[in-house]
Amino acid sequence: MPSDSINTKLSQLLNVPAPILIAPMAVATTRSMMSAAARAGAFPFYGAGIDSSSQIVDVLRGVRRDLGLPDEAPLPMGVGFISWILKMTEGPDSDDKRLMKVLNEQPKAIWFAFGDDLNIYVDKVRAFDAEREHKTVVFVMVNTVEQAVRAVNEWKVDVLVLQGIEAGGHGGATAPPLSILLCAVLPVIPKDGPLVVAAGGISNGAHIAALLTMGASGVVCGTRFLYTEECAYSPEKKDVLLRSDLGSTKRGMMFDEMGKTMGWPAGIDGRAIANGIWKDAVDGLAMEERFRRLEESKGQQSHLIIWAGEGVGLTKKIEKTQDVVRELRRETTENLTRASTLVLV
Repeated sequence: MPSDSINTKLSQLLNVPAPILIAPMAVATTRSMMSAAARAGAFPFYGAGIDSSSQIVDVLRGVRRDLGLPDEAPLPMGVGFISWILKMTEGPDSDDKRLMKVLNEQPKAIWFAFGDDLNIYVDKVRAFDAEREHKTVVFVMVNTVEQAVRAVNEWKVDVLVLQGIEAGGHGGATAPPLSILLCAVLPVIPKDGPLVVAAGGISNGAHIAALLTMGASGVVCGTRFLYTEECAYSPEKKDVLLRSDLGSTKRGMMFDEMGKTMGWPAGIDGRAIANGIWKDAVDGLAMEERFRRLEESKGQQSHLIIWAGEGVGLTKKIEKTQDVVRELRRETTENLTRASTLVLV
């Protein structure tokens, strides 16, 4: 076994050498990123966002070809869905029901987030799988202890993703810091309950090792993979990230307001680089004036919407995805090995 393989219940469940997941980032994840991550031993998720079923299926089949997998083999990746978008795409009036078409492609996992009715979609997955041999691993992301208890006891999910306030993109506006949330949730999860995965602000192997020793079975990294050649962010956005430091991000709805991506449930907002968009809102400018400034600054870094988490200040170079995964695996095993020397037997 390679020295950088990390054995947890999650790595066993997903059949990967390291319990490192790439977050489903709808505006950043690409086919090339997912294929490279899978080859390097991580488990990538594709963010479905508002993509059509044909767009998502094209990506999944592309990854299958990249990895040289036969049509009947499960895909070593997952797809993430957002509840309020699912309500539109899976409703009776929709002519493009995406969930079933995605399940037909046999991704190993499906991830649901942001909703009190996610059981509807969990049940759809279970019913679909009841008619076939392949069984999908169901992930649900939560931001509070109460949400976690519901997902465990009522929805019977396979994996619980705990997202702390540090996370980039969308999440609970009042979520606790990740380490606090993890410590609060773990005691209420039964021993035979779902696996627990940590998400939010995780940028290096030291973070991963710490969370694994706290009891997480795996971690989700998002922002760290924005600093990759395969990331869909423009060169201008990546340049901003490289020049960002700790404290460069803020939470709020102003980014969605300017991006015209409203529709999120109550209590959910987004974390992004705090640039002119954030300042205009904090200064109390009227919406009309904020849109005027956005239009005037079109293409300029001062008003780009750059979703990112609190870990932005910890990375200062753009690398290949496979190299990032390998680095994270190496750093994690080094830190776990170092930690083991602290215990006297």
